[in-house]
Amino acid sequence: MKNKEQAETKHALIEALIDRAFEEDIRSGDITTDSIVDEDYKAEAIWFTKEEGVVAGIEVGRRVFEKLDPDIKWNSHVNEGEKVPKKTSIVTIKGNARAILTAERIALNIAQRMSGIATTTRKYVEAIADLDTQVLDTRKTVPGLRLLDKEAVTAGGGANHRMGLFDLAMIKDNHIVAAGSITKAVQNVRQNVSNARIEVETTTLEQVEEAIAAGADIIMLDNMSIATMKKAVEFVDGKGATEASGNITLKTIKEVASTGVDFVSVGALTHSVSAFDISQQIQEIYK
Repeated sequence: MKNKEQAETKHALIEALIDRAFEEDIRSGDITTDSIVDEDYKAEAIWFTKEEGVVAGIEVGRRVFEKLDPDIKWNSHVNEGEKVPKKTSIVTIKGNARAILTAERIALNIAQRMSGIATTTRKYVEAIADLDTQVLDTRKTVPGLRLLDKEAVTAGGGANHRMGLFDLAMIKDNHIVAAGSITKAVQNVRQNVSNARIEVETTTLEQVEEAIAAGADIIMLDNMSIATMKKAVEFVDGKGATEASGNITLKTIKEVASTGVDFVSVGALTHSVSAFDISQQIQEIYK
C-alpha cells in the first residue's frame, strides 16, 4: 500500500508540474506554430545528444508530449540512467506536428536539467567507486522540482537523502541553539515523533560524542578537516551512520570518503546544475 501511495503521489506531482509549465509557456496557445502548421499535420522528430553524458528525464518528457497528443508514438532508444556518447539518437517521436513543436521546449528543459544532474552525479559516484561510501543529494533543489531533481540523482547512481522536512529529523546548528544542547534537541524529537530517524549536525569531536550519547541515528560531520573526520569516524565506531558534508567537490570527495564515512552529501549535484545538451530535430512533416 505504501508503494502504491508513493507512486500515486509521484504521478500527481509530475502532472501538476507539467500543468504549471504549460501555463507558464503556452497559456492560450503557441501563436507561432499554430499560425504556420496545419492542425492535421503529422511529424516525426528525434532527440539527439550533443555531448557525452547520462540520460535522465525521458519518461517525464514523454508525458509532456502526451498531454498535447495522447496518441503520440514515443520510442526511447536508451534507458534512464544510461551513459551515452555525443550525437546519440535517444528518442524518436511521431504524432501531431503542432504538439511535437509546442511541447519541445518544456520537455527538453526537463530532460536537459535531469540529465545534467545525472551526469554530474555519475562523476561523483565513479570517483569513489572503489570505496564503501555512498553519494547523497541534499534539499538544495529548485522549489517545485525536487522530485525530478532527486530522481535524476538516482539515475546517476547516487542516493536520495531526505525528500523534505517530513521524513527525517535533521538537527542542525540553529536547532541546537534553540533547544539548548544536542542532548535536549534529540530528546525533544524522540518525545514528539514516534519512530523518527534523527540526524545531528556536528562540527567538533565534542559534539560527535554528545550526539552518540544522545542516540542519534546519523551523525553529520560538517566542514571538518580530514584528520578530525577520521577521528570522528573512530569515535562513532558503528554506533550510528556517518555523513560527511560541506563544500565537497570532485577534487576532494575521494579524500573525504577515504576517512571511512558511510555517506557523502553533495549540494552541487542539484544546486549548480549544468544542463546536458539535447536537441530536437524534425525529420519529416506530412499529412
